[in-house]
Parts: sequence; structure tokens; C-alpha cells
Amino acid sequence: MEIKRLHVGARLSEVAIYNGVVYLAGQIPENTSNDIADQTAEVLGHVDRLLQEAGSDKTRILSCQIFLSDISLISEMNKVWDDWVAPGNSPPRATVQAKLANPEWLIEVVVTAAQK
Repeated sequence: MEIKRLHVGARLSEVAIYNGVVYLAGQIPENTSNDIADQTAEVLGHVDRLLQEAGSDKTRILSCQIFLSDISLISEMNKVWDDWVAPGNSPPRATVQAKLANPEWLIEVVVTAAQK
């Protein structure tokens, strides 16, 4: 089977699609001056856009990994997540504290989803 890649760069592709499964690279905020709520909303917007481009959407998420620079931010992050997640389609999810590559990033989200 063919592997399709979207937004291919020298270091990584934003999306890989194989056998009807969409794999997103870790999505990070571009506006690092924002608080966790705004960074979360921005990152989830990236997820929505990439999933749509790959023939999927948030109702088809199979797995989600969320990395927070500080686990004490989880409550504020969850408020944005809860408003974003499709009712009845909340995916399996892990949320952990991690030292992110850029200290200004408060969140990074990795998603795997099924195509429609």
C-alpha cells in the first residue's frame, strides 16, 4: 500500500496516511505569547484543518496524546478540549507533563484518526 504524506518538510511531514489511517505530527502553537486556553484552541484548530485535508475529522480520532509543559495547566486545557471534542466521540487520550522543545510552547497534541 502507498503511504501518502502531506506538508512534507526536510525534517518531518505534518501528515502521513496509510491504509485509511491518518497520523498527524505533533501540533504546536504558532502564537507562543498566548495562554494555555488560546494555545490549546489554536492547536486544536490545526488538528481540525489537517484532519479535514486528510479526509477525516475529529469524530474519527482513534487516539490522542497531549503533552503539557506544566500539568497544572490541565484544568484550563480541558475546558477548551471539552468544548471542542465531538459529543459521543471523545477519543482515547493520554495527557502528560513533558519538557517541550520550545519552552514557550505550553501544549503539543498528537492525533491518529481513521479516514472517512
